[in-house]
Amino acid sequence: MSDTIVYIHGKGGSASEAEHYKPLFKGGNVTGFDYKAETPWDAKKEFAAFFREICKENGDVILIANSIGAFFSMCSLADLPIKKAFFISPIVNMEKLIADMLAWSNHTEEELRIKGKIETDFGETLSWEYLKYVRENPIGWKTPASILYGENDNLTSLETVSAFSERIGAKLTVMENGEHWFHTKEQMDFLDSWIKGSL
Repeated sequence: MSDTIVYIHGKGGSASEAEHYKPLFKGGNVTGFDYKAETPWDAKKEFAAFFREICKENGDVILIANSIGAFFSMCSLADLPIKKAFFISPIVNMEKLIADMLAWSNHTEEELRIKGKIETDFGETLSWEYLKYVRENPIGWKTPASILYGENDNLTSLETVSAFSERIGAKLTVMENGEHWFHTKEQMDFLDSWIKGSL
């Protein structure tokens, strides 16, 4: 039975991005997951239900997940029989990212606790419930994983992703001058070579 490869997009992305990965997995069944979840607790239900079915019906399952999609995957799928995971620009420390976003918008954690939600001027809504959840439910990923990180990622520092990679035993690859969003031809060529070299 051939591998099933599931692609999980980041914020503003779509399941159709899975098309890009088909040539990299000749003979494999590549599919995109069009999820609706916007919180880790909703993702836990939606992702787990989808992947349980996939794992039951197919042979080995390989995961490719991007940004917040990678974060939701790690929150939801740690106990499922996934063969390997490729994480592209993953959000690996959501607690720190929320703290950073509070600082960028000149707000404090205490304000967030009192108000419950804060709208930022860069389009993100910060939530006390979300912050509490990520503190109480740390990521415990055990599946073999490779992480691709862009040197100029504006959401996660190299120090943060390096510490996380070490903690879960993932192989970290850093693209010089890469960004959080891999989208230029040079970046996508680098991404493709990274996947091919990690199979």
